[in-house]
Amino acid sequence: MNLVELGAFLKSRRDRVRPGDVGLPAGPRRRVPGLRRDEVAQLAGASVDYYIELERGAGAQPSEQMLAALARALRLSRDERDHLFSLAGRPLPAPGGPADHVHPGMLDLLHRMDGTPAQVVTDLRVMLVQNRLAAALLGPPPTTTGWTASFLYRWFTDPASRAIYPAEDHDEHARSFVADLRAAMARRGGADPEVAALIADLTARSPEFEQHWARHDVGFRRHDRKRIVHPELGLLEVNCLSLFSEDGTQRLLWFTPAVGTDSVAKLELLAVVGTQRLLPRSGDELVEGDR
Repeated sequence: MNLVELGAFLKSRRDRVRPGDVGLPAGPRRRVPGLRRDEVAQLAGASVDYYIELERGAGAQPSEQMLAALARALRLSRDERDHLFSLAGRPLPAPGGPADHVHPGMLDLLHRMDGTPAQVVTDLRVMLVQNRLAAALLGPPPTTTGWTASFLYRWFTDPASRAIYPAEDHDEHARSFVADLRAAMARRGGADPEVAALIADLTARSPEFEQHWARHDVGFRRHDRKRIVHPELGLLEVNCLSLFSEDGTQRLLWFTPAVGTDSVAKLELLAVVGTQRLLPRSGDELVEGDR
C-alpha cells in the first residue's frame, strides 16, 4: 500500500479530465485545467472531505467499491484501474463482479443517454453502473456482491425480484435468461469457474432453473420488448436494446417506450416521479451499484 503515491496518481488523472468529458459544465472561472476535487467526489459518490484526504495520502483506505467508482469517475483505462488498486493494496476485482472495469467509451455513451434509462451490465446480468432514470425504472441495486448480485441469479432464488414483470410474462423471461446464460457460457469457453459456480448453485437451489437448463436452449439476447411494472406509473411497455463490448462480457442496455402505447408519456413522468421517490440523494449523475 502506498497512500502518498495513490493520492498523487489520483490528482494526475483528475488534471487530465475536462468537465465536458464527464458531462459537467466548464463554467467561466476555473482555476484548474481538469476536474476539481469536489467534482470527482460528486461523480464517485464520496464526500469532498474524504476525497481530499485520499489525494493528500492522509490515511484513508478506500474500499474496492470506492476504487471502482473513482476509476469510472476519472475514466481510467484497465491498466490505470489495476494500478489504482495496486497502490491501495487491494486485490484486483474478479471479472464480472460489481467492481469490474467498464470501458471509458461505454461510460461516456451511458452519460450521453441522460434522457433515457440506461445501464451497463455483465453477461451474467450483474449491474455495473446505471443512470438515474434506469434506477428509477428498475429499482435500486441489491446489497449483495459478486455473481450473487446478478439479476439472473436473483430471478431464480428471490421471488420478490420478479415483481418488476407481470406474472404472465415470468416463464418467458426465465427461458430467455437461461438461454442467454448458456450463450455466455459458450462465449467464455465452457470452463469458466464463475459460470460453473453460478450454474451449480442455481441447479441446487432452483428446480425451475434445472428444468430450463436441461432443455439446452441457447439465445444471445440482443433486444427485447418488455412489460415492466412500475410501483407508481403502472405498466410500461418498453424496447430493451443492447450494445456489446468487443469480448461480449459487458453490454450497455437502454430502454425506449414502445411506439403507440401510453408508455411514451409515462417515461417522461419517470424523470419527475421515479427519481424523486427512489433516489433522494442529489449530486452525481451515475449511480453505482450491483444490479
